[in-house]
Amino acid sequence: MSLSRREFLQMLAVAAAHGMPLAGRAAETQSGDTFYDLAGPRGDVTLLHFTDCHAQLLPAYFREPDVNIGIADALGKPPHLVGEALLRHFGIAPKTRLAHAFTYHDFESAARNFGRVGGFAHLATLVKQLRAQRPGALLLDGGDSWQGSATALWTHAQDMIDASRLLGVDIMTGHWEFTYGAARVQEVIKQDFAG
Repeated sequence: MSLSRREFLQMLAVAAAHGMPLAGRAAETQSGDTFYDLAGPRGDVTLLHFTDCHAQLLPAYFREPDVNIGIADALGKPPHLVGEALLRHFGIAPKTRLAHAFTYHDFESAARNFGRVGGFAHLATLVKQLRAQRPGALLLDGGDSWQGSATALWTHAQDMIDASRLLGVDIMTGHWEFTYGAARVQEVIKQDFAG
């Protein structure tokens, strides 16, 4: 059986939403120090994945969309679930860290409680922690990393390229990165990603 890129990313999203890369539902009650502790080995390869940071180097308040329309057979199925439907489907308790991360549900209150999300300093700490637990883990960037902030625009994405290199991204796919033009993407591949 082979999966298309889209199917692979959908499966990663479903697995992440279901808590599979984490220590499970019990992680919801864990302290910040142990929240991302991984369970024992589950195979020969560990993939760490992030996507769609849209050049946000600093943490931000982020509200998940309240609409995600699936058409035809995708209607009402993951990843096209939002709000309470998503919480019910994946068995995520309301008013929790995971509910805040994956839905718009009770956003104002949850944002006050859980704070901002993202930021490359936090991501770097997490990647370092996970790689210490799983040496040799590959870090995948699903794209939409270079575009979306003023500093990325002003530097022609160089701030994000440098941040990704420091983060230790092993494999990347492009999406909005191509808004800088094919020549810029080729320049980055030759100069920044050579070897």
